[in-house]
Amino acid sequence: MKKFFAMLLALAMALSLAACGGSGGSGDSQPSGTGSGGDKVVKIGVFEPATGDSGAGGKQEMLGMQYANKETPTVVIGGETYKVELVYADNASDAAKAPTAASQLVSQDVSLVLGTYGSGCAIAGGPVFGEAGLAAIGVTCTNPGVTAGNDYYFRICFLDPFQGTVLANFATEKFSAKKAYLLGELGNDYDQGLLNYFEQAFDGECVKASFPTNTSDFSTYLNQAVAEGADVIFCPVSIAYSTQIVKLAASMGLETPILGSDTLDSNMVLEAAKGSKVQLFVSTFYQEGGAPDFDNGIKAWLAEDSTAMTNNGGNDTIAAVTAMGYDAYYVALEALKAAGSPDKAAVKAALPSLSYTGVSGAIAFDDVGDAIRDTAYIKTADNAAGAWTLETVQTAK
Repeated sequence: MKKFFAMLLALAMALSLAACGGSGGSGDSQPSGTGSGGDKVVKIGVFEPATGDSGAGGKQEMLGMQYANKETPTVVIGGETYKVELVYADNASDAAKAPTAASQLVSQDVSLVLGTYGSGCAIAGGPVFGEAGLAAIGVTCTNPGVTAGNDYYFRICFLDPFQGTVLANFATEKFSAKKAYLLGELGNDYDQGLLNYFEQAFDGECVKASFPTNTSDFSTYLNQAVAEGADVIFCPVSIAYSTQIVKLAASMGLETPILGSDTLDSNMVLEAAKGSKVQLFVSTFYQEGGAPDFDNGIKAWLAEDSTAMTNNGGNDTIAAVTAMGYDAYYVALEALKAAGSPDKAAVKAALPSLSYTGVSGAIAFDDVGDAIRDTAYIKTADNAAGAWTLETVQTAK
């Protein structure tokens, strides 16, 4: 009888493990180069936040990779066809947890890594990839510290010195701003870096403030901005915080324009502004309509996949980070093809000379591994339609 129950338990465990599997890949995948059916497999690590303050943005960035993987699930490397498997590690939007997530990907024998949304986690996890000799391609992590001193981290997005300058110029040109109120999360590398770059480029007075992590009431800060007579408010914060700030600004009837960085380019932020008179402008990497085939294809996919639609915030507005995730996947494929091998050292060696034209534009790397980019899209929220409209295409001066 004991033997019979043991057999039943073993069968139940096997069925449970099978049910946990997913088409997108997991940390329990087969070793590199093999598949359950004997087919060749190459693994790409996905180092992104699925939880925490940046979880919403991380999910949207991953959507681009997942859609690209569905569209192009194989790659020819050295004359042989490999199935591409995405292997995920959630860094939980936490720099303290990022090294563990990075180590998880290293242990899974991936050929290269994509991510992460959130510069703080990229900076924290980067040394783990460097020590392992594993190349990582940042998608929208814009802080200069991501690639500084790390030969193994590359990125396809513009950098914060550029983004901060673009937004400072825009504040002057659009609003003739003489005083700016700058607001960011205390201790956040991304926020604080952008505040500094904006301040350095702004031709006027800056009043800076920082809020503690997990702040849920921003009334003190917005009232301070009004009391200071600020012409613009610049708050390059996470989606979790920016939605709260925008909702509060709407309820206050705040007339001061709010400027945001790429993190505010989210349909969740749009929803927070919808129906209000909040003036909201963001700098970003892509404007919907720039690549119609991509736009139509991913919208059709979102309509078919309820989980993907939920991860996109519940509608089919295309975030720029999604377009960037899509491009990053194809840059990874180009690197694998150029390397002629899934070997991580060969892939890293192929990256510096790589060039690719994606839906977000031309992609190439400089000597540091940073993207050669000179253009940002400034979008504004159409609060009646609940949509982004292109305000201008801006370059730094």
